[in-house]
Amino acid sequence: MAHSFLIFDFGTDEEAAQQARHKLEGWKQGFRLDKKILLKFDREEADGAAEDSGEEAAKHSKGTKKSAAKSGKSGKDGAGARVRLLVRLDFSDHEKLSHQRWLDRIPAEEPFKSVDSEVIRPGESDFEETEEHFNSLE
Repeated sequence: MAHSFLIFDFGTDEEAAQQARHKLEGWKQGFRLDKKILLKFDREEADGAAEDSGEEAAKHSKGTKKSAAKSGKSGKDGAGARVRLLVRLDFSDHEKLSHQRWLDRIPAEEPFKSVDSEVIRPGESDFEETEEHFNSLE
């Protein structure tokens, strides 16, 4: 089975996005889903903040994913930065039930249910664009 994407738009609420990341990381560790659930942040900066934090992000681009998440948080108090969390569920063919359960569970939990969300499955028109965008993020 091909993978599915869950996209959560947290707006400018960086703290809620980090809580969601922490919740997903806990699930990955607790249920041993290391390679089955992957997550990446997509941050779009405001006009003035984009130049300043872009330079700062370039300096810290060789760090780990956690430091990249922290560097995005430190630029200009996060004002005007739109934060989206992209989650890829990648279960094999014989794990269809687990795949469906996680598709249902994640958007129903607390940090996720209060934000706008979108589920993109294989065969949908936006799937290839989303997959390319996910792969281009660090």
